[in-house]
Amino acid sequence: MCGIIGYIGKKEAAQILLAGLQRMEYRGYDSAGIAIAPDTITSDSLKNTKSPASKSLTFIKSVGKIAQLQAKVAAAAALESSHNDSQKKPTHSVHGTIGIGHTRWATHGVPSVENAHPHASENKDIAVVHNGIIENASVLRAHLQSEGFTFASQTDTETIVHLIDFHLRKLSDGVDDSEEKRATSAKRKNGETSDADFETAFRLAVSQLQGTYGIVALSAGSRTLYVARKGSPLIIGVGSEGSNEMFVASDAAALIANTRTVQYLQDGEIAVITEFGYNISTLAGDSQPKSTSKIEWSLQEAELSGHSHFMQKEIFEQPAVVQNTIQGRFRDGRVKLSLKFPATVNKVYIVACGTSYHAGLLGKQYIESHARIPVEVCYASEFRYSDPVLQPNDIVVAISQSGETADTLAAIVEAKRRNVTMIGLVNVVGSTIAREVDSGIYTHAGIEVGVASTKAFTCQAVSLLLLSLSLAQHVGKQLPAGIQSHLLSLSEYIDSVLDLDDEMKRIAQTIVDSQSTSAIFLGRHLAYPIALEGALKLKEISYIHAEGFAAGEMKHGPIALIDENMPVICIVQQNHVTDKMISNMQEIKARRGRIIAVSEVSTAELVSLCDELVIVPHVAWELSPILLNIPLQLLAYHVAVLKGLDVDKPRNLAKSVTVE
Repeated sequence: MCGIIGYIGKKEAAQILLAGLQRMEYRGYDSAGIAIAPDTITSDSLKNTKSPASKSLTFIKSVGKIAQLQAKVAAAAALESSHNDSQKKPTHSVHGTIGIGHTRWATHGVPSVENAHPHASENKDIAVVHNGIIENASVLRAHLQSEGFTFASQTDTETIVHLIDFHLRKLSDGVDDSEEKRATSAKRKNGETSDADFETAFRLAVSQLQGTYGIVALSAGSRTLYVARKGSPLIIGVGSEGSNEMFVASDAAALIANTRTVQYLQDGEIAVITEFGYNISTLAGDSQPKSTSKIEWSLQEAELSGHSHFMQKEIFEQPAVVQNTIQGRFRDGRVKLSLKFPATVNKVYIVACGTSYHAGLLGKQYIESHARIPVEVCYASEFRYSDPVLQPNDIVVAISQSGETADTLAAIVEAKRRNVTMIGLVNVVGSTIAREVDSGIYTHAGIEVGVASTKAFTCQAVSLLLLSLSLAQHVGKQLPAGIQSHLLSLSEYIDSVLDLDDEMKRIAQTIVDSQSTSAIFLGRHLAYPIALEGALKLKEISYIHAEGFAAGEMKHGPIALIDENMPVICIVQQNHVTDKMISNMQEIKARRGRIIAVSEVSTAELVSLCDELVIVPHVAWELSPILLNIPLQLLAYHVAVLKGLDVDKPRNLAKSVTVE
């Protein structure tokens, strides 16, 4: 969930780190910090890279968003400048050409300066940033405390930096009194730890960790970054030829302003990075040569481009991105996907979390209708604990926008253990899930910065429809008549639905004015997953308690909540359950419920039942949930904006959930 950035080169590290953190702020914004190895280079003279002059690192950390950290760094730089002007030497410098940074989503310990990363050794000569969870942190902490180490934070991450320090001390002190050991110990005291010793200590520390981690470590007196990965993404960014600079980050968004040439680390790998290049090896030290990859999306995609919020931008990008999802995937009237299926498919399991789970519910209907193969949709967080009954001819489909969702990755590990076919449906090229599955579908939604997923959901739904058609072909079923032309027209229909923006803003104002604290979303058939998704969006960013229900279940309990103040948002498809849905709405109206309907159909009876009625075009049944969902995205967005909330960074949430 958190964001990591590291830099080594000839430029001011602090500014590169801050810019990278800002681009990753959607991954966590409880607190943030940077650690710089100060050197003799001033901000006015960055021509020749020199070794760090200080025996300790400079740490600047703050609670809250990156803006607070930027202000503290600017204040520190201003203070340093005034000291220079008065010929007073500052204790610590923010000027340096190597450093690491982190933006945090709290797991261990409350948001505070003490719990913010980077974490420091007792002498402040080692810094560590970390994503993930160290499961044996309490055991390691107890051992280190028995060895005399003191802890300043509540985090599991602090155990890593002290563990590195512990092994460095062991290497320095040794078990004998040889001249070499005495020399090593003296160097350590003078801040001159050798790179070889630090790498050894780093490897020893990492080998003791249990759990998930993406780690970057920095030592004062060294021009090297030490990196390790297990279950939490890390990407090395390669500077342009002759630039003598390198980067490392947990998210490509932090790199694209500086480079598009990247190297994705895999689980169990360690990287040693200098400004001249990098070496990747296994934990045991075996070299792992690889070829680099290219980031395909542009810097502009990570910018607001005139919109007020990323969520708004991403809602309005949907006509374009669904074209990217569909493009090139039909040929001669057939769906062309590079997927690997068993010869005979017994059952499909879809594993996902949150919004991706709701897309999976649509996928169930698509696959069962088109391929006539039974489908079970499972919360990824529960899948591996439920001891699923998997057969050799089953397929597990893992859905994740980031491709790094920890629970979904755990489900893949379970499926791999059972030797079933795995298909990934992800947005991020080169992500862990994309590499772990047998085959997959990239959604091509482009970078999604808003924490509340919008365009990714739409592209997931379209991708699942394509998957269902591909499975139908595989088992010899006829494709639905006109499905290709329907899909190719989807962008135009989405454009027309986005014209409802002003109407949804007006309806949002009525919800805000009513000071409603709860809302109910109802739907049947394919509208039921949309009810769940609509409720999730509203609760995520407006903090209004919202729940989605299958409309037929209303009278089995939830109807007790209905009164004249609670908005009930009804999603109405024009299909075989339309009359049933209208009957459920009549039950709500009989209890004086306030009905806001998003519908494909407009009849006199429906108009009489609704306080607000929003009409979307009637399209093929597979596509109607996509169109019905977009007004609910707009509704949630406008409610949150009208309440004055931070739409892109809702409290307690982060974009990429990389902890279980």
